[in-house]
Amino acid sequence: MAQVVVLMGSASDEDRVSPCVDVLKSLGVSCAITVSSAHRTPERTEELVRTHEAQGARVFICAAGMAAHLAGAVAARTTLPVIGIPVSGTALGGMDALLSTVQMPPGFPVATVALDTAGARNAAWLAAQILALSDPELGRKIAAARAAMRADVEKTGEALTRKYA
Repeated sequence: MAQVVVLMGSASDEDRVSPCVDVLKSLGVSCAITVSSAHRTPERTEELVRTHEAQGARVFICAAGMAAHLAGAVAARTTLPVIGIPVSGTALGGMDALLSTVQMPPGFPVATVALDTAGARNAAWLAAQILALSDPELGRKIAAARAAMRADVEKTGEALTRKYA
């Protein structure tokens, strides 16, 4: 059973979205990833939401570019948290996807993160934080990972200070 389901609007988004799966796996969060399009395969999108929800999914992460309606289409079909990753790839540099993902009607929220790989990583962290509300062990893993990040910054800062002392 996948706790987090990651949907991409296109297989071409995989390189930008795969860091999301990497973060989830590093935290021990079960996940599934597949492709479904809000426009090309709306029935598939609906069936994936229904199936994964019935199997116990807790959070959906949706990545899409251009019109970027995938996260909104999923939010319209579930009351579970939906996190949207806008994907760049047009002459508009991802602004089209960002605005499409963030501008949802009242009652159908999509938590929207940054574009591309940075957003993919933060989508995973946000999904893990949501799950940690009812999983104290996961909360401890998140805290430990943040402590390691702080230690890395401090170590790098000290090395740089020594280099230029």
